[in-house]
Amino acid sequence: MGTTTLESVPEPKYWHLKTVLSEALDSEFSVGEILPNERELAARFGVARATLRQALEQLELEGRLQRRRGVGTTVAPPRMGVDVGTAQGAWPGAEGDAWQPADSELAVPPADVARALDTALDEAVHVVRRTRVSHGQPVAAELLYVPASSVPDLTGIDAPAGPARARAVLRELGRLALDGQDRSVELGSARADDARALDRLPGAPVLVVTTRFLADGRTAALSVSTYRADTCRLTFGDEGALEIHHGPERQAS
Repeated sequence: MGTTTLESVPEPKYWHLKTVLSEALDSEFSVGEILPNERELAARFGVARATLRQALEQLELEGRLQRRRGVGTTVAPPRMGVDVGTAQGAWPGAEGDAWQPADSELAVPPADVARALDTALDEAVHVVRRTRVSHGQPVAAELLYVPASSVPDLTGIDAPAGPARARAVLRELGRLALDGQDRSVELGSARADDARALDRLPGAPVLVVTTRFLADGRTAALSVSTYRADTCRLTFGDEGALEIHHGPERQAS
């Protein structure tokens, strides 16, 4: 590979470098290929390593690159379209739900969650952990917070722990008459537990979808779902099914 020197441009240097790198990814690298180390790339493009890191971080955010534990930075495959759905008549765990229950425990939620649920700040709620997998790859992790008042008939005898208890919470929650949902999406960084669940590095870009489930004029449950931003492109259809796009074009959210 030859040496490329960047011209002086009015836009930030890292942004122009991002464009140059993106063109190089298209012409010189294949999906899954490991990029040269930062020192080699910085020398090739005649930039400081800090500038290079900014450009690489932006390309990771756009889904062009992936940082993998023990491997390095690799060229990412095209993003998968993940339909988070807008159906207003289904509780988590309903038929056709793509999530897999992993565990459930009683725990005090974060203060902002307690306020959303209108529970006392020190009141324990059911915390259901679920995962979403596509083609053998984890694409999302969810924490579903359910106040005890939403599942009054749940007993520890029926399902003391693990996936069985998670399914029991979901079953009891589904007995309520669902009034509707509201949903928000924001960009975030993977926390340590999210990173482990999604096989990412802490701080990797993620898409956080927060959904409130409404019943009897109150928030009966709150879902916080963390999606891999490097592999997922969220869509908002009416079905809630997982839609996979295998086209060669790379689309960023």
